[in-house]
Parts: sequence; structure tokens; C-alpha cells
Amino acid sequence: MSSPPAYPGIRVSGCWTLGAEGSSNAESLDRLLPPVGAGRSPRKRTTSQCKSEPPLLRTSKRTIYTAGRPPWYNEHGTQSKEAFAIGLGGGSASGKTTVARMIIEALDVPWVVLLSMDSFYKVLTRQQQEQAAHNNFNFDHPDAFDFDLIISTLKKLKQGKSVKVPIYDFTTHSRKKDWKTLYGANVIIFEGIMAFADKTLLELLDMKIFVDTDSDIRLVRRLRRDISERGRDIEGVIKQYNKFVKPAFDQYIQPTMRVADIVVPRGSGNTVAIDLIVQHVHSQLEERELSVRAALASAHQCHLPRTLSVLKSTPQVRMHTIIRDRETSRDEFIFYSKRLMRLLIEHALSFLPFQDCVVQTPQGQDYAGKCYAGKQITGVSILRAGETMEPALRAVCKDVRIGTILIQTNQQTGEPELHYLRLPKDISDDHVILMDCTVSTGAAAMMAVRVLLDHDVPEDKIFLLSLLMAEMGVHSVAYAFPRVRIITTAVDKRVNDLFRIIPGIGNFGDRYFGTDAVPDGSDDEEGGSTG
Repeated sequence: MSSPPAYPGIRVSGCWTLGAEGSSNAESLDRLLPPVGAGRSPRKRTTSQCKSEPPLLRTSKRTIYTAGRPPWYNEHGTQSKEAFAIGLGGGSASGKTTVARMIIEALDVPWVVLLSMDSFYKVLTRQQQEQAAHNNFNFDHPDAFDFDLIISTLKKLKQGKSVKVPIYDFTTHSRKKDWKTLYGANVIIFEGIMAFADKTLLELLDMKIFVDTDSDIRLVRRLRRDISERGRDIEGVIKQYNKFVKPAFDQYIQPTMRVADIVVPRGSGNTVAIDLIVQHVHSQLEERELSVRAALASAHQCHLPRTLSVLKSTPQVRMHTIIRDRETSRDEFIFYSKRLMRLLIEHALSFLPFQDCVVQTPQGQDYAGKCYAGKQITGVSILRAGETMEPALRAVCKDVRIGTILIQTNQQTGEPELHYLRLPKDISDDHVILMDCTVSTGAAAMMAVRVLLDHDVPEDKIFLLSLLMAEMGVHSVAYAFPRVRIITTAVDKRVNDLFRIIPGIGNFGDRYFGTDAVPDGSDDEEGGSTG
């Protein structure tokens, strides 16, 4: 990391620079505690759909994404660069979480994960729980944390995968039954008192920040927090502080200051340090910007892959003539599209695993047939056009679970961006039917498949369904994910310079929902779902 310029009140790479003089000793400790987020404006969200806005907003201090999460993989479907991980260390109640939230607010990037070390306390035995109830258990020792789980969790997050994080109950000193799910992000902020105590953990952190706060202020904050939030009494808090917290800080925590890239005196009150950190993170994000769609457009032009299945061209499938006709009314377009979707879903189900089974008929006779050999079927629609295929899936699959992924095209770069996802629990055990009505370059489909893989769905359990695909999109998806089954009703040969399918079907979402088309006459690359 290059050495930033010196700022008041911040030490960078071991060099201290003194800031303004501190407050008078006559001030009470309460006055030394600034309110959370003081002096910060509310976070503003932006969207990529306004053509007047660039994909990156550059100011004198910031470079920020003005949209969702850009691609975190290359044209081969593999992760190109890991997420940027920031470690926040410091004593108990030094303001690490507040500093982390201030960094998140100043970054103004949607895809940021905050991971707290407090979630990773080890499960206590009954004897240890009794000690903790009497303030006789040392929570400020490295042995109190499950470092193996911390390291594996952070590694998965850096790879863009989803993880399940335990929720620790400080009142009962135990982990809650339900764990929370965190999703992969561009920036990971990991904070905890022992954030720098493990060598393997240090190697995972791209930037290390030590929050240095006066011990008296930390004690006041700890009293407030433990009494109001954790059901403790003042005598017990002070006893634990003197017996465990202060000695642990001197022995384990303060020495880790030397490995920090930046030391932030006064914690959340040091806005200059926060701004410096944000500048560096923005520069890292800009370096990680990828251009996937252009790479896909020039790659993998060969014979159609074996994983592709095109619905046999029967007179019914020739309904394409109707839905491709620009003069077809919206009512007819919806009616015949639904018929094609039903045929497509039925065809796709034939590729699911089945096993032999025997049932008894009402006449008491055995009948040898087939039954589904998997656990469950889940449908995932790529909004907005993919949502139109959900009724057809529900019509033929009873009690199917449905998830959604919102991927939008940045109108300036033409790149897909992930804005939102909602997936059912334990989706990794299911066969997943991924639905989008049109696929041109395959950029959005690849992003959706990458999301499913990050949620531990096996590649060979993913079925990509689309009414119409371009050969380029088929090649791109099949090359990146050779075990994903691709199923469609038709494949068109060409994609034009604007990545529109030729001859195509038009903007499916606009024609289906009756919305206005994009002025440039886009084919299928609508704002809500991109091929």
C-alpha cells in the first residue's frame, strides 16, 4: 500500500502525526463520547438507469459505483479478484463498530459486509457458562474465539460466496439456534478485539486499522453497553474489566498495533482518518472494475455445446412466428408466450434425475413407473423478464420454491450489475431452474449462475431456461460452466453491435408488461434483465 500523505491525528505505517490539542481535563467523560454518526449526512443511493450519470462517480475524494455490484468474475466464470478485506482491531469498546459503520456510510457502496468477531465466541461448556454468569470467564483471551470458523468464513466471503454466521447471545453466553446469512461483497469489514491476533487471519486482510481510544473512555463505553444491552450490573462489569479486560489489552491487543497499516486515535471522532481510509478503498474498487460483456462477445465461437437442448420444432413451437411479429398485440403476445413457457418447462423437467418405483393402482395392481430422485426443485427468476416464467413453473411443479435475482444493465458501460437477490434457505441441496426469457451475450445469465455457485449449488444441478437465446450467449455460458444444462425453444445466430439478438424477439419485458421501450430500440437487453 502506498504511503498516504500525513494528516492530523493519524499514524500511517508507523509514523505519528499529532492533531489538534485534546479536550480540557475538566470535561466529563460523557462529553468525550460523540453521538454515533455525528456530522455525517444520510446515505444516498443511486441507480445505473439514468443515462446522464456515469457508472463511476468521481469527485476530489471519492470514486464510487453508482449502481449495483459489478461482475466479480471474468469471461471464464471464475473469480478474477477477491473482495477487499479491511480489518479493524482495538481494545474493547474502543469504537471499532462505530468506525466500521462510518466507513460503510462514507463508502456509499451497496455491496459491503460487516463481520463482527463477537459472533465467533466458542460454545461454552456448562461449567464455563457458570463462570461467565459470575464474571469469572475470560472472554478477552484468544482461546475464547473460534479462529478456525473465522478464517473459513472470511475466506468464503473473499471468494464471493455466501456464509452462515453464528449469533452469540451475551445474556445466556451461548449461540442462538438460527444463524444469519451473509453474502459475498466487494468490501468486507472485519472487526474485533483479536482481529490481528492470528497470523493466518492477518494474511487475509488487505488493510489493517487499529482504533486507539483512551482507556477511561473505553471503560465508560463498556459500562454503558454491558449494563444496557447485555443485562450486566456495574459491579460485575468493573470486576471483569480489572480481572480480564485490561490485562488482556496490555498482553494481547495493544502489541498488535505494530502490524496495523493505519492507527486511528480517538476512534470515530477522527473524521480525517476515516476519509483517508475511504479514499484508499475507493481506489481499490476502481482497480477491480471489470468489463465482461465485451470479452464474451469475442469468445467461444464454435459448435453448439452438448449441454444445450433446443425444443423440437413442432407446429406448436412455431408459435415463435406470432411472438416475433412486431404487429402482434400485447394480449396475443402474452397468451402465446405463456404457451411456449409451459412447453419449455415440461421439456426441462425431463432432464431431472428419476428412479424406478412401484405403485399400486386403485385395482390393487402394481405399476412400475418413475419418480423424482432429487430432494426438491427451486425456481430462480432473473428479474424482470424471468418473472414471467414463474406461473408456468408453478403450474407443473407442486410446492416449488421460488427465488429472485435482480440484474440490471448499466446503460453507460453495458455491463450487468447485481442489485438484489432473495434465495430460499438450503438451496444447495436442490435442483435449480434458472429462468430468463432471452439470453444474448450471456452476461446476466453468467452472473446469476455465479450467484448460485456462490450459494453452494452444484453446477450440474443448475438448469438455465430461456425462450430465446443467441449462439453467443449459449457458447459463453457453456464455456464458463460446462455442466450447466441449457434449455431453450430457439437459438438465433447473430448479436448486433449493441448486443441485441438478431432477428430476435424485441424487448420481451416491455412487450409483456406493456412498458415503454428504450429509445435506441433495444432488442432484449432491458433495464430489468440482461442476457
